[in-house]
Amino acid sequence: MARHEINRFTEMEVFVTVIETGGFSAAARQVRLTPSAISKLIARLEARLGTRLFNRSTRQFQLTPEGCTFYEAAKRILADLSEAEQRASQGERPAGRVRISTSASYFHHVLAPIVPQFMALYPAVTLDISLTDALVDLLAERTDIAIRTGPLKTSSLIARKLGETARTIVGAPSYLEQYGQPRHVADLKSHNLLGFSYVRSEPGWTLSEDNHSVVVPVAGRVQISDGEGVRRLAVAGAGLAMLADFTVRDDVAAGRLAPVLSHCNTGDTEVFYAVYIEEGGPLPARIRVVLDFLSEHGKVR
Repeated sequence: MARHEINRFTEMEVFVTVIETGGFSAAARQVRLTPSAISKLIARLEARLGTRLFNRSTRQFQLTPEGCTFYEAAKRILADLSEAEQRASQGERPAGRVRISTSASYFHHVLAPIVPQFMALYPAVTLDISLTDALVDLLAERTDIAIRTGPLKTSSLIARKLGETARTIVGAPSYLEQYGQPRHVADLKSHNLLGFSYVRSEPGWTLSEDNHSVVVPVAGRVQISDGEGVRRLAVAGAGLAMLADFTVRDDVAAGRLAPVLSHCNTGDTEVFYAVYIEEGGPLPARIRVVLDFLSEHGKVR
């Protein structure tokens, strides 16, 4: 086939759609082709590139390393083309989907209340929000922005600071009435300490008593995968929890939770960032406006 007869844009668009919808049938429905046509198009693309992009089985497919590389390049090219078209036809009006990974705590207490304002400002931008406290690989998870705490693990990531917050040990009044109010760090040994079911960078709760730093292992009877779940358990009276101030401030003010061992708090803070990948060149407008909005309205305090 002559080079000028190949619609490489369509090939890339269909290939990316197959990846992001999870299969040929789903992609076929989205681009209004038959699964057979999708399969033939991908086969032609692989033949032209001279490499296999998928490892196929009867029920699923998996990208090869070459397929992963081509996917990231194709996605970037399609985004650049879409951006150019938007600038030409809409005066750089931001449009398109932005994938965000964030913790359930940040979503419920900071992001969710401001989403309606963002939607009103940018009606052509769609937010695809995934909730997890675990760190995600932005490339592997096809994520544009991640809300994270702590230092960055790789130099390919760029971060915008969204503020910082202290952490406080809290418990429900019903729990404290039944099991007693801890007066010293050692008293925590007789309490149920609510923790996380995934590995965190800290080995436990770091507290200060008599000018000495003490790390208290968290090995309670209940562990859960996100901070919002831990907060809800604490409010229900299941045990004590160490949580970011911004997530429990309203509960403490309303009397649903009470601070515990405040005199042993180290005063250390947890810093929040909006993280994205540095790929060179200007950021797509759809991503830039989300980052700017979070920097102004999504602060953690």
